[in-house]
Amino acid sequence: MLYNKKIARSRAPLRLGLAGGGTDISPYCDEYTGYVLNATIDRYTYCTIESSNEKQVTFTANDQNKSVTFNIDEYPFQIDGDLILLKATYNKIIREFNNNVPFPLKMTTFCDSPVGSGLGTSSCLVVAIIKAFEEYLSIGFDDYQIAHLAYEIERIDCRLEGGRQDQYSATFGGFNFIEFYNQNEVLVNPLRIRNWIRSELESSLLLHYTGKSRSSAEVISDQVKSFTNKNTNCLDNMHHIKESALHMKESILRGDFDTFVDIMRAAWDMKKNSSAKVSTPEIDNYIERAIKAGALCAKVSGAGGGGFIMYFVPPEYRNNVIKVISDANSWVSNCHFTTEGSQCWTAR
Repeated sequence: MLYNKKIARSRAPLRLGLAGGGTDISPYCDEYTGYVLNATIDRYTYCTIESSNEKQVTFTANDQNKSVTFNIDEYPFQIDGDLILLKATYNKIIREFNNNVPFPLKMTTFCDSPVGSGLGTSSCLVVAIIKAFEEYLSIGFDDYQIAHLAYEIERIDCRLEGGRQDQYSATFGGFNFIEFYNQNEVLVNPLRIRNWIRSELESSLLLHYTGKSRSSAEVISDQVKSFTNKNTNCLDNMHHIKESALHMKESILRGDFDTFVDIMRAAWDMKKNSSAKVSTPEIDNYIERAIKAGALCAKVSGAGGGGFIMYFVPPEYRNNVIKVISDANSWVSNCHFTTEGSQCWTAR
């Protein structure tokens, strides 16, 4: 029977990047400090860890239809091929929190949104796996430890390029203004958003999956290259993007949606200028059609190049916008915010 086994489960919420995205990436945040404003939504990554009587470790990603199995004596597992985030997290937890003694298990993961969607799925997945291990092994992490551990696994152990915001948003949850300093110092400032402001945002934001995932590493690598080559335009853009996070925070706290729209519109223009890979003709076409149908502004969530487009649309124009951007290759959904971050529990 299922519940004769020891089972630990977890989930972690995905996020919308509202402003400042890109300033959480080294070397920019190391030299100038980065500011990011984001909010978690009711889409999640999930992880289940269950005990096994066999001397094997099995990793399965149900949403990707991928599964790999190792004998326990193959630990530490090679970080290559499929499901590297699952393998790397197992290695890290066993090495640092279980006296380097591997044990058999079955790990199963699932995500509500496609990989490469621009909602922070990869980082969120690592956070969910860490939370499941926390429950399974009764470790007792604090939120900063979880987020930093997830950052190390993804950026150092797996050598995947990217920033720091996704690990912290998934762990803490809610609306957060996050500051990124040198030497991996991070400060998370939770924002208290009034109910009517949250309701207006949820009524006005549309999420549109373009049907195409993308590798954020490609876009980020291009941005980092421009920065390290001391590209003046790129650096000026990054400073303005950072400043926009401060102004966006103020506009949301006040419920000043005219300013919110102005900032979002300007931030998208600046983001496109940071790399030629941020937008595509298809994305530009979707946004142009949406604006003509009543959307006030739009931007791609995450690094860009594909994934989700976020539109700000007065509720009376929602149906008009949905009609003009809907096609066989994409889909549109509402946006609902969450107040809680990653969670874990034991199934009995």
